Amino acid sequence: MKPKSIKHYHLALLLFCLAITTIQAQDVTVTVNATLNKKAISPYIYGRNESFDKPATFYKDAGLRFARMNGGNNATKYNWRKKIGSHPDWYNNVYPNNWDKTSKDVTTSHPKMQVMWAFQLIGRVASSTAHNFNDWGYNQSQWWEGVHQNLAGGGTPNTTGTNKGKAAKAGNPDLYTEVWPADSTVGILDHWFGPKGIGLNKNQFLYWNMDNEADVWNGTHDDVMPTLISASKFMDNYIEVAKKARALFPEIKICGPVTTSEWQWFKWGEESIRINGKYYCWFEYFIKRCADEEKASGVRVLDVFDIHHYPYAPTDNDALQNHRIFYDRNYNYPGANGLNTINGGWDTSSKKEYIFQRINDWLATHFGANHGITLGLSEWSPGPNEPNLASVIYGTHLGTFANNGVEYFTPWNWFTGMWESLHLYSRYAKKYSVSSPSSLENTVSAYTTVNEAADSMTVIIVNRDMNLARKVTVNLAGFTAPDASFKTLQLASLPSTETFKSHTSNALKAGSVAVSSNSFTITVPRLSTTAVILKSTVTGISEFRDKSPELLIFPNPVDDMLNISFNSHIAEPTEIVVYDMMGRKIKNSIMSFDGHSPLSVDVSSFIQGVYILSVKNNHCSLTKRFSVGK
Repeated sequence: MKPKSIKHYHLALLLFCLAITTIQAQDVTVTVNATLNKKAISPYIYGRNESFDKPATFYKDAGLRFARMNGGNNATKYNWRKKIGSHPDWYNNVYPNNWDKTSKDVTTSHPKMQVMWAFQLIGRVASSTAHNFNDWGYNQSQWWEGVHQNLAGGGTPNTTGTNKGKAAKAGNPDLYTEVWPADSTVGILDHWFGPKGIGLNKNQFLYWNMDNEADVWNGTHDDVMPTLISASKFMDNYIEVAKKARALFPEIKICGPVTTSEWQWFKWGEESIRINGKYYCWFEYFIKRCADEEKASGVRVLDVFDIHHYPYAPTDNDALQNHRIFYDRNYNYPGANGLNTINGGWDTSSKKEYIFQRINDWLATHFGANHGITLGLSEWSPGPNEPNLASVIYGTHLGTFANNGVEYFTPWNWFTGMWESLHLYSRYAKKYSVSSPSSLENTVSAYTTVNEAADSMTVIIVNRDMNLARKVTVNLAGFTAPDASFKTLQLASLPSTETFKSHTSNALKAGSVAVSSNSFTITVPRLSTTAVILKSTVTGISEFRDKSPELLIFPNPVDDMLNISFNSHIAEPTEIVVYDMMGRKIKNSIMSFDGHSPLSVDVSSFIQGVYILSVKNNHCSLTKRFSVGK
């Protein structure tokens, strides 16, 4: 049908264009308060899994600070004495794997990077390469549906039928594995750091996974564990290894339970765990057991609560909201499934996951306030691998974890676009996150950071809208910016090929924004990340105040009062804990730190010897040895 007239046609077109323009220009307001919710950002959220396959300068330029190197499933049966491991995803064949050499190479090439390995808790590890399944002779080592069959140790492959996950004849694990008790697994600490060890710097290897995904061992490692160990027995093994590790390495960061994914967060196998008539889901039971052990023995067996998460998203828009699964009590997660078992039955009435917040609540219940246990996500995937989606989803998680004090974050899947986001955040974000809520939080978020002196600020604006640009007005409080033009750096419209090459060769597009009366307005493209880099008019604060906190104790050795000084400069409650060299807690107190005056601890009742001092608050976590000499 023809339009009634050219005039009517043009009018309709004009109205349509105005409507589109109005939608694109929909306003968002961000309110920054540099004095509210100030939290230190752990540098270890800038991490990843797997090995280094690029020059050291690449990782330095990208800002990678943390590397989880243990290989996940391949860590469970690693024999550090023989430097071999059994690969459950490849017939259980045993191959060389030299953690010693890798660690030495890391200390040389990446001396400032924190590296995570793992203890073995399953009870058996690789012993010999002599009984491997001849995969080369079978099919030139090609992947096929049967690579998970248990064929090492004399097995026969099953090539017919629908159940190709099971061998026609399973191999004998006694031929290629050996018994591996707790003393053997923690022996790597003496081998690496002891007086007769290979001389590694233990301060670069603080974080240790307590194995990997033990809750599914009857699937991944069914050759040595065809039936899943009970939750109680696993906790017994976990606690034994944790205590022995703490005795050898008091400063260690013990990271568990390293749980597989959402279903396993709430349920251990088919068990219904009840204590004195009360049902406990798996995570709360794990926390209770760790807390009960610490209260009974005085030995801390958990430092970082570590989980894995491979999110489910039926659409890309859902994937862009997956960061809300961790702390948002109002978010209905489409992948909520194990959550249905949280109270012991099958209740589908809620899809509100908020898993990190739940863990924090359980930690407070069983350990009490100021417990000092942090959270980590050591395996994760952004879901979509389209570069702009991956970049924005990953960047949103970095911002969310910075705001909430997550200890480390090491994605397992790494897609094009993620190096760009890592570089932008790790290079240009400051050391402390502050409050910056958005009027349209679920579409456009701002992640704002300041340095310690609060005279430098970076506002990172993430637009998760898949279709529309957004006009964002940012109002600043607790920070005075002059009326001037400031630099912006933006990631948008990333191509399908990798763009990040180095700090000077990447996809960041420089621009500027004008600040007037402590406010600025900027239009950000769809699926984009934009950093606005601001300087305050307040100056004159010494540079040293933006350095990492340093712990000073004096006198050392000490007879009576130990004085404690650290350059945090932020007044807040601070936990002071003293451990003996067996990892037993000797003294614990919460003190009011005023931001500058030294704290004092009475150690006059201590016997002669060496002790570990731990100082923790929202902005620092520091340890140092001292000695008592009488």
